[in-house]
Amino acid sequence: MLFRARDSYSADEKIQVTVALNHFGKGLVERMTSHPTIISQGNRYSTPGTFATKEVTCSGLLKLAQWKNWNYVSQGDHFENDPIFNPSSNLSASNQFGADKMMPFKPVQIVPELTKYAEPLSCTICRPC
Repeated sequence: MLFRARDSYSADEKIQVTVALNHFGKGLVERMTSHPTIISQGNRYSTPGTFATKEVTCSGLLKLAQWKNWNYVSQGDHFENDPIFNPSSNLSASNQFGADKMMPFKPVQIVPELTKYAEPLSCTICRPC
């Protein structure tokens, strides 16, 4: 699943999304959206060998002033082939989104079982998938 937003569209500031399962297979190279709050729980991140594709969050592409107060939190994630997940520079982010405020998530070890039948959608423009 890919969720996109435009910085110039004010309604996108209020977007709240819960992703129960997300699998980026071969050829799917999108990164996480560059929005002020991202809570990643029980995900597996695996990147190709090139440094340019290792950034999971978009913070490395922006100036520090643009993302220093964003809330990027990683809980129970697994990282393969050295992906880079820049956690929030807002030190209270982990406390804001602690276990007492979050719904429980499955351990990352069961991701292969949960995604064994997952594949990209074959969609045609202007038609339902």
